[in-house]
Amino acid sequence: MGKLIRPLPLIRRFFHAPTQSFFLFGPRGTGKSTWLKARYPDALWIDLLELDQLRLYSAHPERLKELLAAHPHAQVIVIDEVQKVPDILSVVHALIEEKRGIQFILTGSSARKLRRAGVDLLAGRALLKHMPPFYAAELGEQFQLQEALELGLLPIVRGSEAPEETLKTYVGMYLKEEVQAEGLVRNIGDFARFLEAISFSHASELVISNVARECSVQRKTVENYLQILQDLLLGYTLSVFTKRAQRALAERPKFYLFDAGVYRSLRPHMPQEIAGAALEGLVCQHLRSWVDAQVKHYELGFWRTRSKVEVDFVVYGPDTFLGIEVKHTETPHPGDLSGLKAFKQDYPECTPLLLYRGKTRVLREGILCVPCEEFLLGVRPDLPLWK
Repeated sequence: MGKLIRPLPLIRRFFHAPTQSFFLFGPRGTGKSTWLKARYPDALWIDLLELDQLRLYSAHPERLKELLAAHPHAQVIVIDEVQKVPDILSVVHALIEEKRGIQFILTGSSARKLRRAGVDLLAGRALLKHMPPFYAAELGEQFQLQEALELGLLPIVRGSEAPEETLKTYVGMYLKEEVQAEGLVRNIGDFARFLEAISFSHASELVISNVARECSVQRKTVENYLQILQDLLLGYTLSVFTKRAQRALAERPKFYLFDAGVYRSLRPHMPQEIAGAALEGLVCQHLRSWVDAQVKHYELGFWRTRSKVEVDFVVYGPDTFLGIEVKHTETPHPGDLSGLKAFKQDYPECTPLLLYRGKTRVLREGILCVPCEEFLLGVRPDLPLWK
């Protein structure tokens, strides 16, 4: 696989920056800093990953005012990895209140410290935006579905001369630089085992007691580890879609790692069931990125009855109501449609779609079956999800 991907030229991202101050969150390696340096070449830049900058602003966050005093014409200030010094947010807040016309851009790869120590200070004064891995459509002709399933869509991996090696070290980087360095867990070995165990829940119902048993720790420890994983933006859960429910529905959420390649790095073998989970996760990361980018409120969930009738994804919003089933098959079978047919019966206004590994659209029993690659290449935050 290493020779399939070559270092990429700068890919034009679909992200559009607000004109006011904003937080830009995303896991490490999603290209936040690269995009900002290209978009704001003249910005004042504070990189809190640099030890001298980290020491300076940790000890004296008010030095930010001195920096601005020395650069009176500065219009844009970027504070990279702002979660490293949460106290600097109070200074940013005060400067925004002075209405100097300065735009602050605050990047972060972890929401843990900020949630506890300062994001609320800027509520309503700085928007919250996310930088996801690449959309398939951003890569265009360079996107290959099988490649994306094996290596994911992280820019740091896609742009590497040794993508497989980069992917292998990616999770280790988080363990060392975020989890261990920040003292988030007492036993880094337990957390590493948790990461492997939680990978078995990817694209599946999350049963915390099962994960605890697999990694030999207490349930409360797994709940804490899961929160850390979500705070580090490496994983998330989807809830059951319950609006106007006509049947008894399941209650447990489903869990996903944020990138198909990261999932593969934790589950390195690719038998059929793992390939299916990887495909479902790849679709999910596109849907979640699209939902996060919308100004209007949309919901992303899934639908499952207590009798195990399921639809993988439900996207619900002002002008969109999709039920989406993902199948790792080249030929849709009648049994693949059963969940969508049941969902359509309960919600006749929805549009049901089955995504599969074939090459052409087909209509089966009133349900449109769309090649997964075609669907993914059509997902753009500036366009409707489906027309």
